[in-house]
Amino acid sequence: MPSDQEPAHESDSGLRSRLIDVGVDLVAREGAPALTLREIARRAGVSHGAPRRYFPTHLELLSAIARRGFEELAHRATVAVGDGKADGPRAQLAALGRGYLKFALGNPGMYELMFRHDLLESGHLGLRDTSLPLFGRLVDLVGQVRPEADARLVAGALWANLHGVAQLWGWGSLQLATGADDFEPLLRSVLDAHLGQEGG
Repeated sequence: MPSDQEPAHESDSGLRSRLIDVGVDLVAREGAPALTLREIARRAGVSHGAPRRYFPTHLELLSAIARRGFEELAHRATVAVGDGKADGPRAQLAALGRGYLKFALGNPGMYELMFRHDLLESGHLGLRDTSLPLFGRLVDLVGQVRPEADARLVAGALWANLHGVAQLWGWGSLQLATGADDFEPLLRSVLDAHLGQEGG
């Protein structure tokens, strides 16, 4: 019978990390609604009260799980853009957009969790500190492509457009409406709409 005490061989930080790992796996398999304290505790092999030793509220545990998602997205963005020397800012924006869409479509449960307003607004575990640098990179690149524009507004509109593509593609709506079987043409259209025609 599991108890509120962690196993003798596992440190506090070890169990805390394991609870997050279990949550990350659970959201990947079953989606954000499955992330209850009781279910995470059950899968971690501890009593349902044990997670509260590390996460006093459900929101704090959800924030820790979402932080993993932002860290993974940030890593993918870094890999996609590389050092930025070989490609211009527009090509980097295309790579970022492609990486964003692939992440969203490949991780729908985590993606949904990451953009829950209550988590971002709560300030728990610095989710804004994890997510805002990604937006800052987008703003910087947009500013290089469109120096005459308000880069923050254009980047915000571009991000909103990518988010909409991710949602509607994930639901199958865009495939039905456009007849596309690949999101690349949509990504190109999004970039053209916000950055102007390439070479234009």
